[in-house]
Amino acid sequence: MEQRTNEAHRWRFCRLGGFDQVRLETAEDIRHLGALDQKLWAALSCPVYGLEFDTRTLAMLDSGGDGRVRVQEVLAAVAWTCSMLRDLDTLLAGSSQLPLAAIDDSHAEGRQVLASARQLLTYLGKEEAEEVSMQDVADTATLLHESAFNGDGIVPVHAADDPETRTLIEEIMACVGSDEDRSGQPGISSQRLAAFFEAAELYLQWWQAAHDDPAILPFGEQTPAAAGIYAALRDKVDDYFIRCNLAAFDPKAEEPLNPSAATYETVAAHGLHAAAAELAAFPLARIQAGRPLPLREGANPAWADTLAQCVELIVTPLFGPVDHLEENQWRRIKATFIAHETWLAKKAGAEVEALGPERLREVVDGPWRDRLERLIERDLQLAEQVETIDKVVRLVHFNRDLFQLLNNFVAFRDFYAQKRKAIFQAGALFIDGRACELCIRVESVETHSPLANLSRTYLAYCDCKRRDSSERMLIAAAFTGGDADNLMVGRNGVFYDARGNDWDATIVKIIDHPISVSQAFWAPYKRIARMIGEQVEKFAAAKDKAVDSGASAEITGIGAKAAAGTPPPMPFDVGKFAGIFAAIGLALGAIGTAVATIVGGFMALPLWEMPLAIGGIILAISGPSMLIAFLKLRQRNLGPILDANGWAVNTKAAINIPFGSTLTKLAELPKGAERSLVDPFAEKKTPWKRWVFLAVLLTALGFAWNKGYIQRIGVQLKPLLMGQMTKAPDKAAAPEQGKTTEQAPAPDKKVEPAAK
Repeated sequence: MEQRTNEAHRWRFCRLGGFDQVRLETAEDIRHLGALDQKLWAALSCPVYGLEFDTRTLAMLDSGGDGRVRVQEVLAAVAWTCSMLRDLDTLLAGSSQLPLAAIDDSHAEGRQVLASARQLLTYLGKEEAEEVSMQDVADTATLLHESAFNGDGIVPVHAADDPETRTLIEEIMACVGSDEDRSGQPGISSQRLAAFFEAAELYLQWWQAAHDDPAILPFGEQTPAAAGIYAALRDKVDDYFIRCNLAAFDPKAEEPLNPSAATYETVAAHGLHAAAAELAAFPLARIQAGRPLPLREGANPAWADTLAQCVELIVTPLFGPVDHLEENQWRRIKATFIAHETWLAKKAGAEVEALGPERLREVVDGPWRDRLERLIERDLQLAEQVETIDKVVRLVHFNRDLFQLLNNFVAFRDFYAQKRKAIFQAGALFIDGRACELCIRVESVETHSPLANLSRTYLAYCDCKRRDSSERMLIAAAFTGGDADNLMVGRNGVFYDARGNDWDATIVKIIDHPISVSQAFWAPYKRIARMIGEQVEKFAAAKDKAVDSGASAEITGIGAKAAAGTPPPMPFDVGKFAGIFAAIGLALGAIGTAVATIVGGFMALPLWEMPLAIGGIILAISGPSMLIAFLKLRQRNLGPILDANGWAVNTKAAINIPFGSTLTKLAELPKGAERSLVDPFAEKKTPWKRWVFLAVLLTALGFAWNKGYIQRIGVQLKPLLMGQMTKAPDKAAAPEQGKTTEQAPAPDKKVEPAAK
């Protein structure tokens, strides 16, 4: 089947970016896209973030919800769109309006989509409209937000007509949670409703068990409060009686079982009002063998209030008004709460406990469950209609955006043809007298730069932020023209995004690669000049430091000389200075000899070889740098830059030198602009430079005359000049056209007599 399809359609390709790209230009190209070999696609997947493309369209394409658009998802979108449209003219045009007549109603799904489109226009008050626009489908979220029923089976609070039902929906959401309605509002689904009523029934059954068994609620309605006090005191009371029993077992243990005097001193030193935790750790009362627990006087003040509540809720109902609690009485209290604790451990439906047994009984026994189930069923009846409205929204988005995506996914036509920006081009960076058009959003410099370095492209990562806003963005800008002399970390520029908004951009990292061959030509000379400048600076700094040190030593030595007496001056060492001058003379002689050799060799060349010699010298200096730059520029590749951003580029998308020159625009004066070369602030020219130049020139000419170089050049030029002078009379003596003259024999040749 695939083979017949390939034979039925004739594909057309063009050479762009160093690889063959399919030309998607006709409706048949789109319809047969599934037959195109994936090895010929420019990309196999792309992220749904960081692109200058409609985010809703990308979310619709990402059917898997993994944040990436893949080949199969693109093919599915193309196949569905082709089945929904009669013709693809509006899709090829990228129109924001979808005519209703373009929807194919020859099949059931098409008729359903057409009916939903008309219903959507009716909701918007556009019954007579014959097309659906992007603005119309952009309002569907608002329509669903205002609509109580939207077909998702989730009922928000405002779906109920009466306040009692609305209150119950809020209570259910508070107990068992909520689901997000298609409108974005919280609501309840059938699962939430079933979970609530199941929990309510279990809780009521558990609560009823307590009323059926008096042992579970020994103190009636006060049992929960009493149980709380009992739980708070149980460990402390057990601890108290164990300590008293140990004191009865061994009287020597009584003192260690009570807080020591040092402990009281430590607590008292920090203020008793802030020592509540330390006091609470003390026993409930003083430990003494066989002593009952005092409930009022003599009890630990940190537990006084809790003991008072225990007396009121537990001790008095069981034993009457007592001031002390015996150990056997405490055992009886513990036994009283055993049934209650067992009942608490079996608690069910705790999520609805906040409503209380009375409210839960009212809800369970009333008609509320049936009422809520009818609301959910009413909402689900619109599921098919709302789902079809979603299809209308998707069709309008695909009609406008799908063809653009194909020209940035199946092929990189938009990037190389440059009729409009590619979807991965975030905008343009203006910096250092140029505009960089290849700018890509990145999430992190650290994760993007290692792979992007393989692109062999000069990249500058910029941190961009909006004025008077907290918005920030990271971009990677490719420099494919000019030079990198003034590009450095911290340099500022302005970035204009695809919508024309301006951002303050600051370079935070640079990946250094050759930008152009011309930059490579001048690079050796710039390095030499920079090296000479650095050496001069070091020499000047060293001399300045030496002068400062010498002056300081001289000033310091003045006092010492004055104190010790002035020593006699050193005699002038003639031999030493003679040696110094001899060394200087030898150095100057060597330099002069070297210069004379070079100049002599150059002047000894024939005139036509001199330019070749100069070109050879330049080539020897700049040639290696230019060759390396040329080879690297041929390797520039868009793929690693996009791959580092989440793409799966399927080919080598080259950025060669001619194409790279279009991605970075250099500053140029407008055509017809007037330009004045008079600069009032230009540096003043000093005459000494002119005299130095003349002196050097005269010296060179004198040296050349002395060596005979100028005479030799004159001898070489004389035949050429004489030849030009002899040709001129010959042309003057030429016979007029149409007249014949006898040829005179050449003076050097003899005229032989005719043969007999």
